[in-house]
Amino acid sequence: MTKKAVILLSGGLDSTTVLAIARDQGYECYTVSFDYGQRHRSELEASVRVSRALGAKDHKTLKLDLRDLGGSALTDDDIDVPEDLGEGIPVTYVPARNTVFLSLALGWAEILGARDIFIGANDVDYSGYPDCRPEYLEAFEKMANLATKAGVEGDHFRIQAPLLKLTKAEIVQEGDRLGVDYGITVSCYQADDQGRACGVCDSCRYRKKGFEEAGVTDPTPYVES
Repeated sequence: MTKKAVILLSGGLDSTTVLAIARDQGYECYTVSFDYGQRHRSELEASVRVSRALGAKDHKTLKLDLRDLGGSALTDDDIDVPEDLGEGIPVTYVPARNTVFLSLALGWAEILGARDIFIGANDVDYSGYPDCRPEYLEAFEKMANLATKAGVEGDHFRIQAPLLKLTKAEIVQEGDRLGVDYGITVSCYQADDQGRACGVCDSCRYRKKGFEEAGVTDPTPYVES
């Protein structure tokens, strides 16, 4: 029987690597992205490219407008994306975003008969988001098996985060090994309409650092300074 998985796909480096890993492990992959009112559509366009390039069985872009809630530099035009992270959880944190995304992915997984949900959460080179921590993912998995028909009938879900303990360099190396074309991905928090990265936000800095330390050529198109 073909094993199915739902993969949360932003169109960025991490989630693209996760899709490549799931495919390499023999999963039939169903990718889901979210049009949640983020600053740009470049990452949504990238997620479609990535899904096609990596042979996803189906791809959905679900619409929900987190701008109605606000509270993040990624959804509010009046909150600037910082170049200096400072202390604590950064303003690029979107309140409850992974909880909302995972919940919708869980619903689709139950409908598909998939019992594995992959997410590109990372607990090493990351921005300090509380919903990227292993204890959060463990708690969500427990909830998923308490809240679903499949779960209570013993057909358990698994939340898989294969990048959780990898450095950004190790992530790049794994993707490179799997033949990922990172030139079609978009990680920048404020990419322009052409998908070019700003090069200065924390997502760009982690991405640059990963390619440099991995010894892999960075194919990212950057806005000319």
